[in-house]
Amino acid sequence: MNAPDRTVTTTGNEVDQLVIAGKAYRSRLLVGSGKYRDLDETRRATDASGAEIITVAIRRVNIGQDPNAPSLLDAVPPTQFTILPNTAGCYNAKDAIYTLQLARELLNGHKLVKLEVLGDEKTLFPNMPETLKAAEVLVKDGFDVMVYCSDDPIQARMLEELGCAAVMPLASLIGSGMGILNPWNLSLIIEQAKVPVLVDAGVGTASDAAIAMELGCDGVLMNTAIAGARDPVRMARAMKLAVEAGREAFLAGRIPRKFAASPSSPMAGRIA
Repeated sequence: MNAPDRTVTTTGNEVDQLVIAGKAYRSRLLVGSGKYRDLDETRRATDASGAEIITVAIRRVNIGQDPNAPSLLDAVPPTQFTILPNTAGCYNAKDAIYTLQLARELLNGHKLVKLEVLGDEKTLFPNMPETLKAAEVLVKDGFDVMVYCSDDPIQARMLEELGCAAVMPLASLIGSGMGILNPWNLSLIIEQAKVPVLVDAGVGTASDAAIAMELGCDGVLMNTAIAGARDPVRMARAMKLAVEAGREAFLAGRIPRKFAASPSSPMAGRIA
């Protein structure tokens, strides 16, 4: 791993920041902006999450395309948050590229984007051939590309070699809440990566987010797990704490698993 590319850590105050495309963020939780009841709930949940990067589906959410409709940017303005336009709803490279070029115009030259090219409407699994094709074009066009991908270590490495700013393997199907189904593949991706690795899709509750961070992921992106909760604002707060706790546990280093008991108190020097 090339640690300087993935984290900024200093002794003393123990500043531990997520670095994406050269910019440092305090929060390792990224959140979506869809599926909330209204813009007020969107803002309250976003604040409770502590997230600094907010992803926006350009094909579904108004950020200026319709001047006569409420804009998401009124609730989460770019002056306070990093807006991460995404290509949700795109099923081929051509549509994804066009969507992000449109986003760049709407956001005054904004370069940081999230690429996702889906395979079908039932699974929302990534179409990796089209994803690779779009990623190559977008990187050459000057975008900083964070990319939703399968949990295949080879595909993740190919995306990194194309110049993507971050790889975002799914934990399980989008919106499924099934949690991390293949921690071994995620570990392989994390071990080889020199860019940030963020779990994207499938998180259902706080323990899923903590596990992702304990594995060594650099961050977690989620939407449905928060917006679909009975109390989205409270769940957002829980996710914030889970990501922080998981990161702390990863940095602290867990004890090894072993098939034998180990007494908490040492046997040597017993009084009786």
